[in-house]
This record gives sequence, structure tokens and C-alpha cells, in this order.
Amino acid sequence: MSTLNMDTIKVKIADLAVLRESGVIITVGLGSCVGIGLYDESSRVGGLAHILLSESLQFQNRSGMLNKAKFADTAIPILIGEMEKIGGKRTRLQAKIAGGSQLFSSNKSGISVGEKNIDAVRRALEQLNIPIVGEDLGGSHGRTMRLYVDSGRVTISTVGKGVIVL
Repeated sequence: MSTLNMDTIKVKIADLAVLRESGVIITVGLGSCVGIGLYDESSRVGGLAHILLSESLQFQNRSGMLNKAKFADTAIPILIGEMEKIGGKRTRLQAKIAGGSQLFSSNKSGISVGEKNIDAVRRALEQLNIPIVGEDLGGSHGRTMRLYVDSGRVTISTVGKGVIVL
């Protein structure tokens, strides 16, 4: 977990980072994974999580140890907590989300990992009363997501499709 105030922070799969006032938080390789960008415009605090899977319950081992940044149900509350530590306020947060592609053929249930991840992220944000104000979801392509902390602007880069602003 990164909490540095530098120009660019790269968030790996199953990780998250927060910044205040300036800088860019970037994550690459959003396939079936979902990137969750949270932003508090008033305090200019931003955070980005790159979740790999939807729910942690089925993956907890006997010791209870697991990477909580890997799952939608645990990463989002942790991201909010880290943002609050540097001046963000949960009641002012807005979300922009991207990813959830289906890069491989569907499993037996017909619901892809990407679809499960999207559903879990939406559910977690709804439970926390955080509105989703921008999204680029689904499809069959990977994405790179950048959160510009000075403005809350999020860009999504996709090979062959260019850049969109959420």
C-alpha cells in the first residue's frame, strides 16, 4: 500500500494508493480486474484500488491472513480509511470505475470474473453511499487507468481505442 506524495504512484494488481493535492495514481492491466478511483474534491484527496476478485470470504485461510486490497469487499473500505487519514471525507467521495472485461471464455455459470467484479464494486459503493460518477466497464480489452489528484480527472487508455476522460 502506497501513501507517498510524489509525482506518480503506480498501483499494482491487488494494491491501492492515496495522494493529496497533486500527482497521478496509475494502474495498468485492468482486464477482468476493476480499478476504483475515489475522489474528495473539497480536500483534493484521491485514491485508487486495483481489485482482482469480488469477495474475500471464500479465500480466507485458517489464520485469517489475506491481501485485503485484492477484493472489492475489503479494498474499498481500506481505501476510504487511507483517504480519511490524509484529510478526505467519506461523505464527499465520488467514484469512477473501469475494467471488468471478459478476456477469456465464460465459466460454467455464464457469469465472467469481470462481471462478478463489477457487481461487487457497485454493491460495495452503494452500501457506503458513494456515487459512481463515471465508468468504462466490460468489453474484451485491457485498460490503463490514471487518477489526476489535482482535479479528480480520470483517464482510461485502451490499445487501439485511444483515451477517454471519465
